[in-house]
Amino acid sequence: MFRAFFKTREWFVWAWGGGLFLMFSLFFQVQLTVKINSWYGGFYNILQKATEHTVADFWAEMIKFAYIAFPYVLIATITAYFTRIYAFKWREAMTFSYIEKWQKVEEEIEGSSQRLQEDIYRFARIFESLGLQVIRALMTLVAFLPILWELSSGVDLPHIKDIPGSLVWVALVVSLGGLLISWVVGIKLPGLEYNNQKVEAAFRKELVYAEDDKDNFGKTETLVELFTGLKINYNRLFLHYGYFDIWVNSFEQLMIIVPYIIMGPGLFTGLITLGVLVQVSNAFSKVRESFSIFISNWTTITELRSIHKRLREFEANIGY
Repeated sequence: MFRAFFKTREWFVWAWGGGLFLMFSLFFQVQLTVKINSWYGGFYNILQKATEHTVADFWAEMIKFAYIAFPYVLIATITAYFTRIYAFKWREAMTFSYIEKWQKVEEEIEGSSQRLQEDIYRFARIFESLGLQVIRALMTLVAFLPILWELSSGVDLPHIKDIPGSLVWVALVVSLGGLLISWVVGIKLPGLEYNNQKVEAAFRKELVYAEDDKDNFGKTETLVELFTGLKINYNRLFLHYGYFDIWVNSFEQLMIIVPYIIMGPGLFTGLITLGVLVQVSNAFSKVRESFSIFISNWTTITELRSIHKRLREFEANIGY
């Protein structure tokens, strides 16, 4: 899965050069988000004391935001476009590397067409996308942890206010707790995804055979039987995703108000301004989202794990 793209001379420039380009692009995006966070402080302070400022001050802040936001949009768009090309190049490298081995295998391999045509691309696309998100999360942590640590001086809650960098520790604790609960709640999902793809492959195989030989394949009773198994599997999968979604959505909504619960009292005592409160909320969200990168992508990780398992089996069958 990795050797075909990252360890061959043919794909060296694309694999490593393209990856380096994407990392630099993510770095610049993170730097711009830091600038936007800093802008929040000044802008909301103006809104809080609007009578002490002029309309010109307001429009000056809008222009300042535009100078940050427009480059961010441009870089993000270029990155998204290049990311799609990068994933397809990875697919191309894996596909023809597998085909070379697969063509030499005489016995039939279950679901080989699906592995070569669909699973390879899904693996490359998901792994590359998830990998970039993890790298971005690490860069965000490096950029925002010092900011959030410094902003923790505005905490006015008993006990918490006496802990240096309290906001950082709160973000870490809730994220690790959320990850542990997500693992427990979603423990059955990878196996269900794997089983689902097996019945999908069986249904597709019957349809493919029926394209060339409808006399012996594609009988209604056979397709109904295969689709019934598919339906049972999907219903079971949807049920498990249902209670997992309840947990994830509840967790996300709770995290929206956590920084306001912690920092809100300081606003009423005059310890902080509205601009600082909004800045803290934004910085806390960035840090917490970085810590919680695996929670927010749990269903994607589940899908990736099932695809990885199927491709590993395929590699073993073709002697890769």
